Amino acid sequence: MADLVVPLTAVATGLALVTLGGALYEFTVVDPCWPRRPDLFQPGQGALSRKRFWFPAHIAFEVLLIALLVAVRPLAAIRFWLVIAFASHAAMRMWSAADPISKALEFERAEPRAIVEPAARAWTRRSLLRLPLDLVTCSR
Repeated sequence: MADLVVPLTAVATGLALVTLGGALYEFTVVDPCWPRRPDLFQPGQGALSRKRFWFPAHIAFEVLLIALLVAVRPLAAIRFWLVIAFASHAAMRMWSAADPISKALEFERAEPRAIVEPAARAWTRRSLLRLPLDLVTCSR
């Protein structure tokens, strides 16, 4: 199992950085424009589907992180930092499930004219609170 630690670490780190990059892309490119044009992000109308990126990215990262935790079980110093990364990622996912994801799904299903721009902007600000947890996950 020790032979797998370095490749698993490299791939898990890469996937953590992919999710961080996806979050930065959403916060800097997508979120500033969609509150004014909600129809651009409604997959039911042929628009951008965020889950096509997020589901595979998160699942792949989480599976690799768990495999890495198993692989480094005897290595306490490495395991400590991976547990922190796992905890920060789990906290981000729980926060996402509690508010940002459920609200995003509401926005995606709503009639575009029914979406109020201030409510959409408030959602983007709350969603930004996930970024520090992503940074902790990547820094470990």
